[in-house]
Amino acid sequence: MRPKPLVTLVILALMAACSGVEDAAPVHRPGHEKPVERPAPEPHIPTGKVVLSPEGKPPATVAVEVVSTPERIHRGLMFRRSLAADAGMLFMLPEERIQTFWMKNTLLSLDMIFITSDMTVAGVVENTKPLSTDTCKVDTPSHYVLEVNAGWARAHGITAGAKVTFENVR
Repeated sequence: MRPKPLVTLVILALMAACSGVEDAAPVHRPGHEKPVERPAPEPHIPTGKVVLSPEGKPPATVAVEVVSTPERIHRGLMFRRSLAADAGMLFMLPEERIQTFWMKNTLLSLDMIFITSDMTVAGVVENTKPLSTDTCKVDTPSHYVLEVNAGWARAHGITAGAKVTFENVR
């Protein structure tokens, strides 16, 4: 006996609803009548470490997800509800220039650390405003941008001029 198409459809819908994938759930933002649909979870993202060495202070290490494709760079940390204390995302950008970001669909307040191709911090944008389309940038060209939890840069003394090294980053 073959199941009826409607029964099969209902079973599949229930299985999908109970799959436990939190990232597929819609997000409700104040001021929007309908929740914003989240994109499907990303496939595996490469990881590594970034070590920042501010003058006169101990080095600080961040475990990072490394993004380099246009799609992953565009998505960044959008829709994430949390980020581990010493974790972040490293954006491997195609060229050194004035980089601009915004926080649209980003639920977390972040610090953005702009890094030059000679592996020096160009500048830091602290405590970004979640869900904002305001431009986040520094006035010095950079080749990489590291996003970490808001307050992380200040807590570790990270300012322009700090030296940076990457570990296991391709």
